[in-house]
Amino acid sequence: MIINGKPGDSISASDRGLSYGDGVFRTLRVHHGKPLHWQQHYKKLQHDCAVIGIKCPSIQMLATDIEQLILQQTETSINGVLKIIITRGYATRGYAPAANPQLSRILNFSSTPTYPDSYSSDGVSVHLCKLRLGHQPRLAGIKHLNRLENVLAAAEWSDDKIAEGIMLDNENNVIEGTRSNLFIVQNGKLHTPDLSRCGVAGLQRDRVIDYARQQRIVCKITELTMDDLVSADEIFLVNSVIGLWPVRELPGFNCKQFPLSLQIQEWLSHENNKKLVG
Repeated sequence: MIINGKPGDSISASDRGLSYGDGVFRTLRVHHGKPLHWQQHYKKLQHDCAVIGIKCPSIQMLATDIEQLILQQTETSINGVLKIIITRGYATRGYAPAANPQLSRILNFSSTPTYPDSYSSDGVSVHLCKLRLGHQPRLAGIKHLNRLENVLAAAEWSDDKIAEGIMLDNENNVIEGTRSNLFIVQNGKLHTPDLSRCGVAGLQRDRVIDYARQQRIVCKITELTMDDLVSADEIFLVNSVIGLWPVRELPGFNCKQFPLSLQIQEWLSHENNKKLVG
């Protein structure tokens, strides 16, 4: 772990990230010691910092931190998951932020989680979460540290056969997975939920939308209901760690064929191999 440019594993108990969830984060894959799609992830991080009113550390500073972190690893072929957290830093008591905060930057490297190969090839079973996401347009789309809704939703199931949970908002619109973005396929067209009021807009979601644009596949960002999901031809989930998982089963929906999902999955994997950016 690297904290503010130095090896360590602790921060001040008065850090606003701990006290108030006052910060943002991004999670990305590292392949052979290089962060995948680093430039794009940095732009996301920069955007999220701007939304909560803090200045994002420079890309050069974070690249140096990443290099240090990679050098700490003992494996000869370094593959894993990098998490970057930026908080508003240390502060005295009270919600009001300081005029010139001393930001904290925390980088952590962990091994790549292992999942059954069948998740990618045969699809996954998902849980329909009872918890509903509240609307907060100011924070919609960003990866801020206040993720308690996702934590509580992910605690709703313990069945190992369930790989993910689908979350709706308080108006029963489908929004996302607890840790993933969602797409449906209907008549050869892609649809993904509107995240203007809640939810997280991950980089992998952007990449799927970009793929659709390149391939001239219609991709609509729109409100989706459970009726849309259960009547879909295909459903798939994406994030930067899992890649793409087709959905095989959720309440009211069963599917065994995922032609477009697997096509997009192959493209995402191919582009990962092409675009390793240090």
